[in-house]
Amino acid sequence: MAFGYEEGHPHQHQVTTMVRKRRTELPETGEGSESQEPSGGGGRGVSQPPAERTPIPQQGGGGRGVSQPPAERTPIPQQGGGGRGWAPGSSQQPQQGGRGGGYYQGRGGGQPRGGMVPQQPGGPLPEYQGRGGARPRGGMPTHQHHGGRRGGGVGPGSSRGVGPSSSGPSRPSAPELHQATQAPYQALPPLQSQASSSSQPPEMAPALAQQQLEQQLEQLSIQGESSSSITIQPVTTVVTSSKSMRFPSRPGKGSYGDKCVVKANHFFAELPDKDLHQYDVTITPEITSRVVNRAVMEQLVKQYRDSHLGGRLPAYDGRKSLYTAGPLPFTSKNFEITLYDEEDGAAGQRRERPFKVVIKFAARADLHHLELFLSGKQAEAPQEALQVLDIVLRELPTARYLPVGRSFYSPDLGRRQPLGEGLESWRGFYQSIRPTQMGLSLNIDMSSTAFIEPLPVIDFVTQLLSKDVSARPLSDADRVKIKKALRGVKVEVTHRGNMRRKYRISGLTSQATRELTFPVDERGTMKSVVQYFQETYGFSIQHTTLPCLQVGNQQRPNYLPMEVCKIVEGQRYSKRLNEKQITALLKVTCQRPQEREHDIIRTVHHNAYHDDPYAREFGIKISEKLASVEARILPAPWLKYHDTGREKDVLPRVGQWNMMNKKMVNGGRVSNWTCVNFSRNVQDSVARGFCHELAQMCHISGMDFAAEPILPPLSSRPEHVERALKTRYNDVMNILKPQGKELDLLIVILPDNNGSLYSDLKRICETDLGLVSQCCLTKHVFKGSKQYLANVALKINVKVGGRNTVLMDALRRRIPLVSDRPTIIFGADVTHPHPGEDSSPSIAAVVASQDWPEVTKYTSRVSAQAHRQELIQDLFKVWQDPQRGTLSGGMIKDLLISFKKATGQKPQRIIFFRDGVSEGQFYQVLLYELDAIRKACASLEPNYQPPVTFVVVQKRHHTRLFANNHADQRSVDRSGNILPGTVVDSKICHPTEFDFYLCSHAGIQGTSRPAHYHVLWDENKFTADQLQSLINNLCYTYARCTRSVSIVPPAYYAHLAAFRARCYMEPETSDSGSMASGAAGRGAPIGVTRSTRVPGSAAVRPLPALKENVKRVMFYC
Repeated sequence: MAFGYEEGHPHQHQVTTMVRKRRTELPETGEGSESQEPSGGGGRGVSQPPAERTPIPQQGGGGRGVSQPPAERTPIPQQGGGGRGWAPGSSQQPQQGGRGGGYYQGRGGGQPRGGMVPQQPGGPLPEYQGRGGARPRGGMPTHQHHGGRRGGGVGPGSSRGVGPSSSGPSRPSAPELHQATQAPYQALPPLQSQASSSSQPPEMAPALAQQQLEQQLEQLSIQGESSSSITIQPVTTVVTSSKSMRFPSRPGKGSYGDKCVVKANHFFAELPDKDLHQYDVTITPEITSRVVNRAVMEQLVKQYRDSHLGGRLPAYDGRKSLYTAGPLPFTSKNFEITLYDEEDGAAGQRRERPFKVVIKFAARADLHHLELFLSGKQAEAPQEALQVLDIVLRELPTARYLPVGRSFYSPDLGRRQPLGEGLESWRGFYQSIRPTQMGLSLNIDMSSTAFIEPLPVIDFVTQLLSKDVSARPLSDADRVKIKKALRGVKVEVTHRGNMRRKYRISGLTSQATRELTFPVDERGTMKSVVQYFQETYGFSIQHTTLPCLQVGNQQRPNYLPMEVCKIVEGQRYSKRLNEKQITALLKVTCQRPQEREHDIIRTVHHNAYHDDPYAREFGIKISEKLASVEARILPAPWLKYHDTGREKDVLPRVGQWNMMNKKMVNGGRVSNWTCVNFSRNVQDSVARGFCHELAQMCHISGMDFAAEPILPPLSSRPEHVERALKTRYNDVMNILKPQGKELDLLIVILPDNNGSLYSDLKRICETDLGLVSQCCLTKHVFKGSKQYLANVALKINVKVGGRNTVLMDALRRRIPLVSDRPTIIFGADVTHPHPGEDSSPSIAAVVASQDWPEVTKYTSRVSAQAHRQELIQDLFKVWQDPQRGTLSGGMIKDLLISFKKATGQKPQRIIFFRDGVSEGQFYQVLLYELDAIRKACASLEPNYQPPVTFVVVQKRHHTRLFANNHADQRSVDRSGNILPGTVVDSKICHPTEFDFYLCSHAGIQGTSRPAHYHVLWDENKFTADQLQSLINNLCYTYARCTRSVSIVPPAYYAHLAAFRARCYMEPETSDSGSMASGAAGRGAPIGVTRSTRVPGSAAVRPLPALKENVKRVMFYC
């Protein structure tokens, strides 16, 4: 087999790498807060009932969904399988039997097809196949309908009709992936999902998805399956079942490192021995508001607890489910409840609202299985039981405070702090019950979030615009800003004495208050708003030039002058915060570890779980002491620098080191460079001086860096960015092109506040001119500190293809399961648009190491995909080319080919770090993305299936670790945080699965958040020590600073890549912001539409392609 590499991949993926620090990632966001089900249901758009559906051909992986027995199958031509090997986008011919084609000839010799056996001489062959039952995911589910039950995606109407079961709803079965020995790989069939058609009612989708899962189970249980991967567009896997494959068991606990004890913000929860019952609740008329539902049920319990409910105090989820500790004295009962509105109506009458409530027995919640699960004797997490306990413990705080996601907020839980522009921060706490090795644990953490200040609307508008609004009429821009900020906000009127009627703002009037008139009778007599308020309420409107607030609907709008309205207290601000507000909020949330620990303990005491009537009713006891946990501190690795430096290697101390007396291990070359200055405050002479100092620092740090630019710095205005860049580029190339040279680097000086200039510049340089650039802000240019210049030099070096440092163990081939054979390490992340941006696409980024054994250089691929779609759509794809037939490509295949080209070897091991996945999505992401990795490997050559380890990296969780003794200077860093390298894999971790917390970085300010690593698939058979040490050591190889970082660098680079790709998106012109539908857009090869479709969504415009020379390096750093 030839492993050639052809240029001109017909499906060139954007190679971009970015790391996105989620700036809005504030403590109120719980796990799964971004959890989004992919749109469009699980089945095909067919109108026949699921039972009569014809089989769907499998989209690659493990065989076709046909009804004939496997022995009678005819061979299937291989589409994405073995074709012309490692040539990108090579067209693939149908293959016959023996060369990995056709079907699995397990009954009479020949090679297995589908999942391929890795070349492991003498080693056990991993297996990739399904067996019978499966199990649901551990950990608390995100809240969904019927109290967040994670069943088979059953619609709100049919809460429990999945199967006849006395112990609650049964779930549809799903394929399991077992890892065993001595059997060939079976390629995993993805879940089928065609684009939904309008003929299919939405509630059919779960049934179809369930049937597909069952079909796949049958297919996976048959050993002889053929693989066919004909996909013109990526298949969106919609997993609506909570059954999940068996994730790897913990391979024992780690023992490497210095043992110590830390405290965790987990509080032991004693399991009740009560008999828990679940009841269905139906309230008519149906109300969508949980607040109203709760008010109805509160009234019902108040009225009927002793007479009809047998004295029981039930817990209610605000939707469809009620839970009791013991049975109610009926199986079904109807109640009638009347609520009274809080505001007075006309003539002092309070409006009555009658409701009918039906409470009907549904199931018994079984705590015995929860005990088995917690003790490690059962692999299945009983979600219903966990759900009940969570709801019980949320009852009291929900009544006391304002619930937001999994957190509770109140102005009484801490001082409110102004955030600017009419917003303030409220303090609160996060609460979640979790299954852990020590049993059930209640995770409590402090959090803060933004609320709208309860100001008079005039004052709010004055703050928002930072000017006196009565002085002069509003500009159009002012109106838009006010309308955006106030739309959907609740106000109460102040001009009617005690009648504080509440309204929701729908918009602003286009005219000023003084110009507004409305009809007052049937004859159409018009009256002005000013006159009406004077005559009716004796209220004289002062701000007549301001618009009125429009409340109510568009058909019958009501006009309210701004000065008679006050914003109702307790409204969370869910839109995007500006930079100043984010800074102010971070200041509030940033607490030293000792303070945070103190506040957490105070919160637990304040919540007084021992006095909570609901906890008492259900027999739940919560400890008031932080959990003490055994931990280990892993040592820092030795880092190699260049032999010409005074210091050839370094052992970092407390997670940091510096570049003094060291030279980069591989200095890059910058022979030709120039500078463009967009800052009017920086004179030419200052720009020249700064560039000279930076060039000198690059030289001192070990780069081959020319002392003088090709042309002196050019000054230009930000609005002329495109013209300035292209002119300067052409000027330089006129000099260099005749010599056959290229421009290696562009240094750019930017104003401190530069709006879209940075994005425009990166887009032009990287997708248009093919230039690597380094931006520097004006404030740093004037300061010119040596530390800053040294950090910039680190970034420049990797951008031009150099390496800053390498692990000594990597060079000495001493990293277990990496150094022994060519290994590629991937990092992947999906970043979603900010809240309030309803239409912009999500961006997926994948990076992969391109050097072995060093494992420090990473190249990237990025792709735009449907709004808030978490599964990475473009990992592997197959399409039809009119000239060349069936082609395959995608991010993984591109990166594997790139590794082969860079190292001359095929990867024989894959380690895949996936960031940004919540627990509720583990199953979906693994099933879909592991399958894509398999297919990408199989498309390169037959029998090529290197073993894969798939690890999820989570930062958005609420576990915090504290030193056992804050006064002991040996156990904390300078910020008071636990030492870098602290790892915990006991007590607060999963009862049976392979997960751990690792704090790999030194704190700077606030409380360090350890990263949580959860292994979802492991064919490389890592021990705990091997994986924990590998990750900790890799955290010291991050290119942009001389510190260890908080998450493994490939995941960090994927953040950066996705963040950079947002710069390439053309700004939307329309206010509604719908994406251009169906257009292939720029950068798509002819004949290939690189837009991504998800069932029920418009096509997403692809990102413009990166230039090849930029693509190869770590330009995103």
